[in-house]
Order: sequence, then structure tokens, then C-alpha cells
Amino acid sequence: MFVIATISDTIRVPPPLLSQPTLTSVQTEIEKRYPNKIIVDVGLVIAPFGPPLQIGDGMFVPGDGGAHHQVVFKAIVFRPFVEEVLVGTVIDSSDDGVTVSIGGFFDHVFIPAYWMLNPSTFDENTGLWVWSPTYDDDDDDDAAVEESEKEGKGQNGNAMADAANARKTVGMETEEGDDSEEEGRFEIEIGSEIRFKVKSVNFTRITTTMKGVQATTTTTAHASNRVFGLDGGSSKNGAKTPSNTDGNSDGEERHSSTQTAVRRRSSSADLSDSDIRPAPMQIVGSICEDGLGLTSWWKAAAEEEEEMEEN
Repeated sequence: MFVIATISDTIRVPPPLLSQPTLTSVQTEIEKRYPNKIIVDVGLVIAPFGPPLQIGDGMFVPGDGGAHHQVVFKAIVFRPFVEEVLVGTVIDSSDDGVTVSIGGFFDHVFIPAYWMLNPSTFDENTGLWVWSPTYDDDDDDDAAVEESEKEGKGQNGNAMADAANARKTVGMETEEGDDSEEEGRFEIEIGSEIRFKVKSVNFTRITTTMKGVQATTTTTAHASNRVFGLDGGSSKNGAKTPSNTDGNSDGEERHSSTQTAVRRRSSSADLSDSDIRPAPMQIVGSICEDGLGLTSWWKAAAEEEEEMEEN
């Protein structure tokens, strides 16, 4: 979730700080400029990490009394990796999905409708998403099929038909039970703690051109061993995986068939006639797996299992 990033930038030291040591004045300006700032393709800067690594000579520009230094430094950056499991708080809900806040410092996490637990529906009356699990329908269906086969009903396809009928009967009974029981409804309430998995990280750069306001989005998706640092940048056959070595963080990453982490740059969108500006950084999450969703759902299940084991 948090990484150490190396950043290179030109830092301006204002005239009042020129009397101080260069290291002190430069570090002071870095601490003013970078915390809580999103850098495209890097992440959300939390704080500088240690003193600057390199400080170039100060340059003066005509009409400006400040000194400009080329500085290289490290910073703590918030940038979750794909497939990482995080915990946040639900802050908004709509028919498009759920918006989540992480730690109170990052509110641009979105869980779309197609990444909800199945089956989930949006309740227009309450304005909340509702998960209605079917529990052990599959196990019941398999048991019904096996029982029909053991009884030997119909040697030439009758067993299959009876099994299908039993499957339909079990499904109908389960649906009726779910409708009559409120226990089968799990609402994703505002303010609840939710556990989700990161599916993609989107960075949007907004620029003003002759054509108007343009937005270009970079999406990082698909996890691989190389992203997690497990294979040292090597492919399965021992060959080194090609990577971007020109030092440009905005360049497209080259990848082999074994490196599934890709960076796709979408076409620019015109925002000249739109008052809504996309967030510079957005995380797309998913709760479409067991153990994901509201933490209270799974805590209750774990407590019930512990009670059953004790009894």
C-alpha cells in the first residue's frame, strides 16, 4: 500500500531562506510542496523520506530573487498494488456502485456494480446495495442429484430428469425462504467498514490545449510476480524481462507474455463542456469474492463457527 519513491524536481528556495544552510532550506520547501500531492503515475505523496539524496547548484532567474536547485529525494507514497486487499469505510452509495474512503485521507475508491458479491441488488428505497446470498444451494442440489442416482430412478435418462426436477424444487424452496427471511439481506450501510481487493489504479492528467481541456487516463491493472518483486524481473525461462530504462516515468512499460502488469493509455477526452473534473487518482475495487465485503459479515460467521466448535 505504501512505497518509497525516488523523485527528481526543481525546488525553489525563496530569498528569506537563503541565509539558512542549503540542505535545511531545500528540505523545508519539499515538506511544504509535496505532502498530500498526487503525482501522475507515481501516487499520493504522504511525506518526504529522509534528507535529499542530491542537491544541485543554485540557479538564479532574472526577475526572481529565489535560488532554483535540481533536487533528488525519496518520499513515502500511497499506491496500492493490483490484487492487494485493503480495508476502508463506505462513504457513498448509488446504483453505479459504492464509494469508499481509506484511512480518511483518500476518498477516491470506487467499487462498481459489476464487482459486487453475487447476487447483489440496489435497493432504491434505502439507497443501499444489498447482498442476498443463497448459502449452500449448490451443495443441496448436488445432494439431491446423488440421492436420485442412488435410488436408480429411470435407467435411460429418467434419473437425469428426476435429478433436474429435484434441483428446481430445491432452488424454488430456497428462493421462497430467502423472501420470507430478513436474515438473508446484508446491506452495505454508509459508515460501515468494508474489505475489498484492488483491481486497477487509474491516473488522470488534465491539460489545456488549443482544442480545449483534455483528460488522459493511465490504467494499471493485472498483477504479476514481477510487480510483487518475487521473480526479480525475470521470466519463467530465466531470461530477463524487458523494462523501461530511459528514466521517464511517463513512458509506456514494455512487457513479455509472462509479465501481465500492463499500462494502457486511453485516448484523450474533451472536458471543455463539462463542469465535472475526474480525480487525478482513482482506485477501482472488488468485493466479488468470499471474505470480501463488510467485515461485520464475516466476523459474525467466524464467531458462529467458533461457538459450534466449542459445543
